[in-house]
Amino acid sequence: MQTNTPSRSSIRLTRRGRLALAALGAVVAGTAVAVPLLIMGGDDEPRPTALVVPQGWRASQVYDAIDKTLDLPAGTTKKSLAKADLKLPNEAQGNPEGYLFPATYPLREKATPQELLSRMVDTANKKFNGAPIAAGAQRNAMNVYQAVTVASIVQAEATGKADMGKVARVIFNRLERGMPLQMDSTVDYALGRSAPSATAADPEVDSPYNSYRRMGLPPTPIDNPGEDAVRAAISPTPGDWLYFVTVKPGDTRFTAELAEHQRNVAESDELRKRAAEPSAK
Repeated sequence: MQTNTPSRSSIRLTRRGRLALAALGAVVAGTAVAVPLLIMGGDDEPRPTALVVPQGWRASQVYDAIDKTLDLPAGTTKKSLAKADLKLPNEAQGNPEGYLFPATYPLREKATPQELLSRMVDTANKKFNGAPIAAGAQRNAMNVYQAVTVASIVQAEATGKADMGKVARVIFNRLERGMPLQMDSTVDYALGRSAPSATAADPEVDSPYNSYRRMGLPPTPIDNPGEDAVRAAISPTPGDWLYFVTVKPGDTRFTAELAEHQRNVAESDELRKRAAEPSAK
């Protein structure tokens, strides 16, 4: 393990720019996306005609959307998993997280939760098990399921497509050096948080998804990544970065040096503090 790994109580790897949230009034990648859930029919036909699954949604969000779309009692879709017979990798152990592929799914007249879940998983398998993804995973000494897990973290942590390859490289660099990933997004997942709101107590959460306390990748993906994130996971941008932080919107800084990262975090904290202050009158 690297001796220059920052103290868990003093510095965090991925302080993802709370200032950006305040300034943009929106959530970052990896949380619920503000897009329509349903594609509706015309004014005379209120029945939904398709279900849209955005990139980065968690399985729990997909379940809720299916329940609402099909006008079913809350929790119905999740309960249907046992009889859905989803074609998941053995490593998933029946958990479809990561394999509910983001796409638009047309709805037939008598659609069921099992049918929709199966179509999502079948779409994911077609995307992930093709030669480019499978070969890319092998090139990085991973299996496909591990590549999807990396992609899910990339999807949650990157503020845009341009940074995805760099975030993936940080993940690989830290794994190769025996460093904990220290990703806030994995702790958010452990706590069931839909929006990043890191606290000083987060690194002590007792969960296999706590990448501050546990080494390596989390046991499953933490969301359902899109194709850009998957491509980043199998073809990360070359670089020696170990740290990154979003200082302000459009300004995510990557570095291999802890001291430089600490300065970037301090700048991010200062900007966030100013943004939180009441406006001068």
